[in-house]
Amino acid sequence: MPGRTNKAIELLEQDQPIYYVGSHSGADLSYEAGKRMAKTYADYINVGMEHGSFDMAGLDQFLLGLVAGGPTNSGHRTPAVIVELPVDGGSEEIIRANAWQIRQILARGVHGLLLCHAETPGAVKAFVESCRYPFKTIGVGNNLGVGRRGSGGQGSAAEIWGVSPDEYLDKADPWPLEPNGELLLGLKIENRRAVENVELTTSIPGIAFAEWGQSDMHMSFGYGKARPEPRPPEVQAARDRVFAACKGVGLRFLEGFTAETAAEKIDEGNRICGVGGPEGAATAAAGRAYTKRTMPV
Repeated sequence: MPGRTNKAIELLEQDQPIYYVGSHSGADLSYEAGKRMAKTYADYINVGMEHGSFDMAGLDQFLLGLVAGGPTNSGHRTPAVIVELPVDGGSEEIIRANAWQIRQILARGVHGLLLCHAETPGAVKAFVESCRYPFKTIGVGNNLGVGRRGSGGQGSAAEIWGVSPDEYLDKADPWPLEPNGELLLGLKIENRRAVENVELTTSIPGIAFAEWGQSDMHMSFGYGKARPEPRPPEVQAARDRVFAACKGVGLRFLEGFTAETAAEKIDEGNRICGVGGPEGAATAAAGRAYTKRTMPV
């Protein structure tokens, strides 16, 4: 039996890498698509709303489809679902003005959010506060203010999680800041401005993971598209700085790898990997075999 609502968090607590599928530029958000993906080989589904449609009706139906097609083979009600926010993390003011997006998405019953172009600690602070209820006080006063999420969306979210609204209120807090929390919050540090602040942004309480966004990072340094390894020196240095910042504060690092490089990347410290495409299942299988994972897929 699963020990948590959020399958991704349950695995990360065991120091097991997690694997996700889903597009960074939109997804088929329908009831039938949810039913099809309920038994995915991945641990979580990424829903890209940074470039895809801000489709709340579709997200509702997709999550209901996941519930109808579940549970997962591991016994979880659904795979975890993490949504890339349309708003970017350019400043605290931008996040405050667009916090309605966070409220809307969380009320659908997703299990996490990813803030793209997370450039400033103020933006990340506002992001975390917008995801928290004001009665959740762990970390408040430590570079974090009182939560700003209001009552009203817990009923619809609780239906997806399979709990009562009151239970949802107890569980819906960022992990690992709240050890029993079930929300997974992440950052994309993907441009030169973000890299300059990375040690500060990754230190804000409530964040669980971060990635370096290699395509956007290449563009930020003047390259039209991502270059294969060996990368340009300045881009590699940016990636390494993001990795070091994550390691310094205990954030899980997200970076893609293949079946052939799984062991090396996991040993380096990577704990989250995108596994889309025809080789995705093989990559996830190789990583799981290497770490001797026992939780069913």
